[in-house]
Amino acid sequence: MSPFDTIAPLDSRKSAYCRGHCGCVRVSNTLRAGFLRDEAEEDLRPSGPDLPKDSSSSPFRRRDFLFFWAAGAIDGLGTCASSLFLPLILLGAGYSAGIAGLVATVGLVSGLVVSPMAGVFADRWPRKPMMYVSALVAAGAMGSVFVTVASGHVLLLHVLVAAVVEQVAGATYGAAASGTIRRLVPPEEYTRAIGYLQARDQAVQIVGPTLGGVLYQLARWVPLLADAASFLLVAALSKAIRTDLTPGREGPAASFTRDLAEGLRFVWAQPFLRFLVVWTAGINALLGTLYFHAVFASHAQGAGPSSIGLILTLAGVGGLVGALAAPRLVRRVPAARIVTGASWAMVPTAAGLAFASRTWTYGLLLSGVSLIVPSVVVVLQTRAVLVTPDRLLARMGTVLGTAGQGVAVLAPLAAGVLVTAYGGRAVALGCAGAFACLALYATVRAGLVVREVP
Repeated sequence: MSPFDTIAPLDSRKSAYCRGHCGCVRVSNTLRAGFLRDEAEEDLRPSGPDLPKDSSSSPFRRRDFLFFWAAGAIDGLGTCASSLFLPLILLGAGYSAGIAGLVATVGLVSGLVVSPMAGVFADRWPRKPMMYVSALVAAGAMGSVFVTVASGHVLLLHVLVAAVVEQVAGATYGAAASGTIRRLVPPEEYTRAIGYLQARDQAVQIVGPTLGGVLYQLARWVPLLADAASFLLVAALSKAIRTDLTPGREGPAASFTRDLAEGLRFVWAQPFLRFLVVWTAGINALLGTLYFHAVFASHAQGAGPSSIGLILTLAGVGGLVGALAAPRLVRRVPAARIVTGASWAMVPTAAGLAFASRTWTYGLLLSGVSLIVPSVVVVLQTRAVLVTPDRLLARMGTVLGTAGQGVAVLAPLAAGVLVTAYGGRAVALGCAGAFACLALYATVRAGLVVREVP
């Protein structure tokens, strides 16, 4: 997984950042100060419980937000502990690398396919039960794999089914988690809450692989046991949330197909969300390709696994620092300037990678990108919180998440094919040109993001 997969709606599984904790509040005078007015948002009304407003308080002082944050951290660590090493378990059981890769791909695609449908149900049913039941189902799936691996009887079909079930459960959890930020913190705490969630996911990306490696050294079934146990903790924490997360609806539910189409139409009809889909898909595709280009190019230059691991470490550290600094930066720098500035800053980074010759150079350049991306995510996610009615939160989140993650899945393949066919320098320069086009698009559409930050 690329460390840049965080450019996706909030709290999806595997640190793909945040499946869309969006909601529908009326934009307060504080939020409007210094911004243009938006007629669509003036008619929105709060659909969740009234929360005490204290601009000096931290979201961590709110019990339910702390539980939600901790559930995501535990989930991410458990997932890293198992998913990175499940292919090794299949290889150890005598299956080929192609088969191991196929299992991982089928699981990921299953989650992407189910996600929009799960969003429909998450906008119909009580979301909290969906969260903890999904976690329990995932715990059962990974627990069954743990039992078979520990007993020495690894069956390909069983592992494949368990991987699909785990991914489907994860997609359902992510869809149900939509709307949590709106319900758990007041609008003036959105930026800090989103920044803390992203810092959590960046930290998981740094710590998770190392933790998984340590557990795998103990025994190959230990990471699976840890993942199953993490899902049980996630279920317990989700069930312990006291805030009512039930979605608001207007009248009886329509047909499933109509509800699914309504979510797609809403995202495409909103100019900002349409911009977000295009920008997110483009940035994820390019950053993912650029990241794997750095890995492949480093390997071609003779870098060993530990040196290549430095790229991921530096990028992760940059992302963590950027996520921690994002809320303060967003409060001080105009939102449109953050989005356009970050978009243009990626152009020289990509061009620099074309001429890099050392692993640490790749790491530092990608770390610089990771440093600036979190502020963009906070800006865009906060805006999404403000423009989406509560009854459409999950559908909006899953549409954006599918668009962002769908292209990210193709990044390793695209990078490998392009580097092989054209060489690393040509790929990096091509990415730089594509980044310039995306930055120009962001500059032209900057007026859509001038009102997103409390």
